[in-house]
Amino acid sequence: MTFEKDFEVTTKRTLYSYYRSSAAYRVRIALALKGLSYDTIPVHLLRDGGEQLMPAYRRRNPEGLVPTFEDEGHVLTQSLAIIEYLDEAYDAPKLLPATPLARARVRALALHIACDIHPLNNLRVLRYLTHPLEVDKAQRDQWYRHWVTLGFEAIEARLKSGETGRFCHGDTPTLADCCLVPQVYNARRLEVDMTDFPTIERIDLVCSQLPAFQASAPEACLDAPTVASL
Repeated sequence: MTFEKDFEVTTKRTLYSYYRSSAAYRVRIALALKGLSYDTIPVHLLRDGGEQLMPAYRRRNPEGLVPTFEDEGHVLTQSLAIIEYLDEAYDAPKLLPATPLARARVRALALHIACDIHPLNNLRVLRYLTHPLEVDKAQRDQWYRHWVTLGFEAIEARLKSGETGRFCHGDTPTLADCCLVPQVYNARRLEVDMTDFPTIERIDLVCSQLPAFQASAPEACLDAPTVASL
């Protein structure tokens, strides 16, 4: 199957994903929690300058980002929009709580990660720091750790609330957990000191024991290499 062929519109659920993309990881978790089957088409973010930038892919997603999700021929982009679509289109378990205030809290946690933390350590940002700005790896990693630590300080404070249960909100996984776990994964990979974030670590541990999170982890993906390198 050629790369062009891979990107034909499908009439079933298909996720265009990269194993180590935080945004794609969020959607994989949501699909697994909802019990929805789907096909995966890997989009390698580094090979050949980035397969997400190829015309065949950008016809599906003009942003040139992952994930892209197709459901019966309908093309969706942006991880949080995809997850909220899944929650509205498919049955329980629901990933957003029932009441407006609870939904607002879960969305705030998710948006803090997806909009305030993740964009500053996104792959394309890190690559831009290296080329053309010529920031060396040590400085780049320091940049990464600074913004993740700053973001986690706020998340940890928000989680010190009676509304936090086994998970970010209550005792069932929500959209917030779908976002938190991939960010923790990346933080550990880049050696962020997690000492000051015991609540985040506790929730991440609880999530890691659930089959849906295990099946969605980067190392479980069909495109995960034996030895990964950025």
